[in-house]
Amino acid sequence: MQRILFLIILFFTPLVTVMASSPTRNSYDISGNWRFYHTEQLDNSKADYVALPHTWQAELGSYGKGSASANYIRTLQVPKEWMGKRLFLRFGGVQSVARIFVNGGYVGGHKGGFTAFNVEITDNVRFGAENHIRVIVSNAVRSDVLPVSTDMDLTAGIFRDVELVVVPRNMISMEYYGSEGVFVVQESVSKERVAGYVRSYISMQPHTHLDLAVRIVGPDGYEVLTHELRVGKLDEAGYVDVPFEIHDPYLWSPNDPAMYRVEVSLKGGGHSDMVAVQTGFRRVSIDDANDLCINGEAVALRGVNLPHDRMGYGMAIDDNFLGEDYALLRDMGATALRSLSGPHSSVLYDWCDRDGVLAWVDMPFTRSEAAFSDICYYPVEEFHQNGREQLMEIIAQNYNHPSVVMWGLYSLVWQQGDSVIDYVRELNELAHALDPTRLTAGCSNVDGDINFITDIAVLRQNVGWQKGMADDVAVWCRQLASKREWRTAHFSVCYGEEGATEHNAERIVRAQRGTHYLPSRRQTYMHERYHSIIDSMGNFCGVWLNNMFDYASSRRPYSLNRAGLVEYDHRTKKDAYYLYRAAWNDTIPTLHIADGEWTQRTDTLQNFMVFSSVGAPTLLVNGDSVTLHRTSKGIYKADSVVIRGRATVEAVDSTGRYRHSINIRCGNPM
Repeated sequence: MQRILFLIILFFTPLVTVMASSPTRNSYDISGNWRFYHTEQLDNSKADYVALPHTWQAELGSYGKGSASANYIRTLQVPKEWMGKRLFLRFGGVQSVARIFVNGGYVGGHKGGFTAFNVEITDNVRFGAENHIRVIVSNAVRSDVLPVSTDMDLTAGIFRDVELVVVPRNMISMEYYGSEGVFVVQESVSKERVAGYVRSYISMQPHTHLDLAVRIVGPDGYEVLTHELRVGKLDEAGYVDVPFEIHDPYLWSPNDPAMYRVEVSLKGGGHSDMVAVQTGFRRVSIDDANDLCINGEAVALRGVNLPHDRMGYGMAIDDNFLGEDYALLRDMGATALRSLSGPHSSVLYDWCDRDGVLAWVDMPFTRSEAAFSDICYYPVEEFHQNGREQLMEIIAQNYNHPSVVMWGLYSLVWQQGDSVIDYVRELNELAHALDPTRLTAGCSNVDGDINFITDIAVLRQNVGWQKGMADDVAVWCRQLASKREWRTAHFSVCYGEEGATEHNAERIVRAQRGTHYLPSRRQTYMHERYHSIIDSMGNFCGVWLNNMFDYASSRRPYSLNRAGLVEYDHRTKKDAYYLYRAAWNDTIPTLHIADGEWTQRTDTLQNFMVFSSVGAPTLLVNGDSVTLHRTSKGIYKADSVVIRGRATVEAVDSTGRYRHSINIRCGNPM
């Protein structure tokens, strides 16, 4: 009731009075009722009222234009009863540099747009009075904040929610890289036994003794462990480790995503604090056959790259939009997702934990493919340190998610100019030191030493786009298998190129550099050839598609990267989407004829491609049966079909229950 009352007041009035909280921590959503104005506006009395998440660059093509700095302000009435507690602002994400002031005093900042961060405001708050919060946001490109080169439009603003968190003086720390302060470390995982320790970062007053309790509850709701101890003076590290051992555990896997609840409570000095996290016990590895394994069992890694924005909203998407995106990914049959250039909201990984979907989370060390002169790496300490800090935040904030199996350290970085090799090695060592239970990965489109640093090299391939033919991917697969250095390496493949549903073409030809013509037929053809060839002969530790959705990229024609399987509206599915749903998802019936939007065709000799998960379909042209042949799972083709004039082309499954038809006209229009 208290939280509901607070939200009602917050919505209707610019001045918020918050009710006094209970003895433990309380969190209040303060994403509403902010005022916004650009820095160059001298008269802030005309500031607009906005609700978070918010960006001032949601309009397509606005990235890099207009103001690079803006202000968010709001007022907050803090109750006098909160004196003696500590107050924090928790930001889910600010793109990309934030400076926070309370009552005119600077309280902290953050560099990096994809990770959450906490700022303590206790010493600047006036209890029992009105308080003024100001967040100055800058989205200017800087050489000391990653990424310094990107294909994605990183739309500026406070693009995730903000919370006010009220905690006791003695608390489970909110000051460790924006994390929950509790980490369930898994040292040994088997069907018979799980062992490790729960690490809790503690912030406590001097000359204080506290009681720390750890409680673990199994997926069946039964308590499997409880441990209590007395905490006195902490060392400089500021944490307490409590060992645990669980016999006959429920192990987390894609087929059985069993989750445990771990509660850490702190009592003493008349106050208490408690943090609960969800986690799953599993072991991640790669076997000699180059398969990703969970608990020693190989899993089919069918992944897709997931960008961060949406038409009309930029990166300021809420959990409802993110849920729609996740549902489409699941509908297509993907078993894994990649968070491009940085983590998504943590709720996405909660869903992955629940459903057994695997996740690869990138750090923002990347380069834009569309800007070949871009510098993506600066060999200076400010750049190095920001990369380290962002990697540490990514790992700390997502550590307890069993679905996260890989940390991405770089993507398509340029191998000209200053070498990135030593820095990638440093990041790889740091990631393994912070988290030895997971794999590291890098997405590469070049040869050389960079491919042999991370645990997995994800090889970005695009033969047939601007060079060679799509079938050349078979030659590449054979060459990869024959090279001695790759025989003991672990590697995945990433592929996908651009296509627009409104662009049609009579002939499928290679794209030209800087092309504005992106027929969806070419995209579908490339995906069909890559999928068929790699499915039959590739020995890859997973397949990653580039991308799930089109995304804003002001450096490209139409201000979009159109490599998505779904258009930028996140609703219009391209033919390639149905290709993978037919091949990957055996639970949802798919029957789809490609090129349905290409209604007027010149040639009277036509080829057809049908995607089916309901068995071999029958293809009918104006009621006459046409022979289809299977090229790979879910894909069927009919070649050299003569059509003159108008035709209805229909695919029907053997039971007649599922069917899909298109209407076309072949030959010169009358």
